[in-house]
Amino acid sequence: MHALAERFTPAGLDREWQRIEVLAKCLLEARAGKEPGAELLARLTQVQQLVQHHRGEQSPWEIIGAQDLPGLALDILAAVYAPAIRPEAALLFAELQPGQEAGQSLAFLHSLLGCDDQEYLLASRLVAANGELTRRGLVQVRGEGPMTRLIPQPSVVPLISGLPRQRPSIPGAVAVDGDMDWDDLIIPPPQRTLLEEFLLWIRHESRVVEEWGGRSAGGPIALFSGPSGTGKTLAASVIANQLGWDLYRADLGALISKYIGETEKNLSALFDAVRGRRVLLQFDEVDALMGKRGDIKDARDRYANMEVSHLLSRIEVHRGPCILTTNLRKQIDPAFQRRFHFVVTFPRPEEQERRRLWERLIPPLAPRAPDLDLRLVAGSVPLTGGEIRNAATHAAVLASAEGCAIGMRQVTSGIWRVLQKGEGQARLNQLRRLGDFLPVELMQGAAP
Repeated sequence: MHALAERFTPAGLDREWQRIEVLAKCLLEARAGKEPGAELLARLTQVQQLVQHHRGEQSPWEIIGAQDLPGLALDILAAVYAPAIRPEAALLFAELQPGQEAGQSLAFLHSLLGCDDQEYLLASRLVAANGELTRRGLVQVRGEGPMTRLIPQPSVVPLISGLPRQRPSIPGAVAVDGDMDWDDLIIPPPQRTLLEEFLLWIRHESRVVEEWGGRSAGGPIALFSGPSGTGKTLAASVIANQLGWDLYRADLGALISKYIGETEKNLSALFDAVRGRRVLLQFDEVDALMGKRGDIKDARDRYANMEVSHLLSRIEVHRGPCILTTNLRKQIDPAFQRRFHFVVTFPRPEEQERRRLWERLIPPLAPRAPDLDLRLVAGSVPLTGGEIRNAATHAAVLASAEGCAIGMRQVTSGIWRVLQKGEGQARLNQLRRLGDFLPVELMQGAAP
């Protein structure tokens, strides 16, 4: 479960579900032509007081970022999610709405919550296309008018129930696993500040637009550029984790089609699937698609430009964050770069950063030999974070197989294998001061 779910006790939300159950029992009594009993009314008064108390300083609704919503919006959320979480609530709702399709209608919620006409109008605004509940992806909406049905958002249920989290299937994209935090991301302070501002944009744009009258700029859209292994995907994972959202990597190979019209169809399916969901989209290696445009020689060149423009236009109008990554920023047409809200360059790590990476990426419970000098290791070979991760894992595997602690020999062997993979044929002088620790059998056939 996401870190936010661990931070807040579910007691406050339990009171929300209990209140909805009591209200449902009162509505059943009323429909049977009876006055609710004194015991039931006393229970309703008690649980309503508890709900108001829990909605105070540390609202349990903060777990889904809804703590700033008006009380009626929280009442609606409680009524929509109670039957999805509590069996008793589900049975009561089934009795109140025999044969009802999935979800709760606005008309039913009007009766259940005892709304007056003014509250009903507010509820209608909250669930409109650009209403707070729909725009934040807290409910799904079907139909129109009083019979508009509100359906629980699958990604929200696990956060407020403790049930296993089921990530949605999104056409043209795959979910990225990872529970990364800021401590896992070792980058220079200016880049860290840009990422924090990207997060601020996501969290506060609605206030700027809805309350302060600002114009929506869409997205936000960020371009992460830098060599492989410098932390671009890790940074995306950190941002998703900070938001409590799912990270999905779009597969451009599957989305972009050589058949005219198919690319637009695929992109529409992708963005339609994530609309209203708490999803961060990542598009990798966009330089291949957004390269500098040359002369248009045939219809295919013209169509390729149309594909790129369509992708960017869909990203821009999408009410959600997108991250595009590239290893070759210089290859991206400047006309495209102007459409990004943030451009974050991830440099190769400096010596001090490399040492922190080595300290963090060697398994924390693994035994370390007395000769292991990570200062020397970090200062000798300028690897990226991804390369250090691979070398550290290789060293740990060797030490485990040999039944010994991780020392300079294992770490140097791991670095050597990484260099061989990157260069095809590694040179001994690349190891610099680590050359003395390389096992003799690995030196065979190596260039000086």
